[in-house]
Amino acid sequence: MSSAPDLGPVPQRIEADAGLARRLVGEQFPQWAGLPVRPVSHGGWDNFTFHLGDAMVVRLPSAAEYALAVDKEQQWLPVLAPRLPLPVPVPLAHGKPGEGYPFPWSVHSWLDGETANPQRVSDPVRFALDLAGFLAALQNVDAGGGPQPGKHNWFRGGTLRTYAAVAERALTALDGRIDTGLAREIWQAALDARWDGRDVWFHGDVAPGNLLLDGGELAAVIDFGTCGVGDPACDTAIAWTLLTGDGRRAFRERLSVDEGTWARGRGWALWKTLAACARAGEEAAEAQRVLGEIFAEYQAG
Repeated sequence: MSSAPDLGPVPQRIEADAGLARRLVGEQFPQWAGLPVRPVSHGGWDNFTFHLGDAMVVRLPSAAEYALAVDKEQQWLPVLAPRLPLPVPVPLAHGKPGEGYPFPWSVHSWLDGETANPQRVSDPVRFALDLAGFLAALQNVDAGGGPQPGKHNWFRGGTLRTYAAVAERALTALDGRIDTGLAREIWQAALDARWDGRDVWFHGDVAPGNLLLDGGELAAVIDFGTCGVGDPACDTAIAWTLLTGDGRRAFRERLSVDEGTWARGRGWALWKTLAACARAGEEAAEAQRVLGEIFAEYQAG
């Protein structure tokens, strides 16, 4: 469940409510017209999400850019799901524009669970190993014909240089507030770390809100809107944004991440964190914590 992107102009979001979702379902999927529709708590930024009964969720993209992911998820989630060790959402219906709503939309299976945070994870190392195992399985799925980085996923899986302007603006804004010299060194190391060019599947937004827990253990992974095939380094950013030091080491070992991929992953974590640090608000404090993790891990070698 992504936050607003930090790349280029902010998408022009529209508004959608449960009444619209109810009308769209009733018009296009009358077999579900009698089911209650209610908003999902903490439904994210890219999509307006609504419970449809107890076992389904309606996802209405909030902007044209996010709607690009609908067809991709419809095509590829049924391919990926049987090959993964944890549940992921499965598309159940493909909606069309209607009732004044301009974008394609989806009905997915609902996966229950609590979103991940350090306080909820019962065993940080076990969690890290389970997540690494999931990503390893995803990377092992045949990438032939998969979606290349592009506007549909904000160029996840492509070069970090796409985000150079964002990083530079943030570093300029943060001058005197953080160690920008060290941040620039880490960023340059990430830019210099070459990818071998072998396409593999990646999720693209491995973030706490997209990792569901049951009893403190990883139980499901959701929101594949930014998935694609390319450089999987973007999926390792979670090592700095959520995992503990011990968990980070276990994660890297289980996923067999080489030096270059690790450096690029650190860069993915850094640019997003710098952008968050440069903004005011609640997320800035969390971003400062993550920045400290990035700095400490890099300096420790």
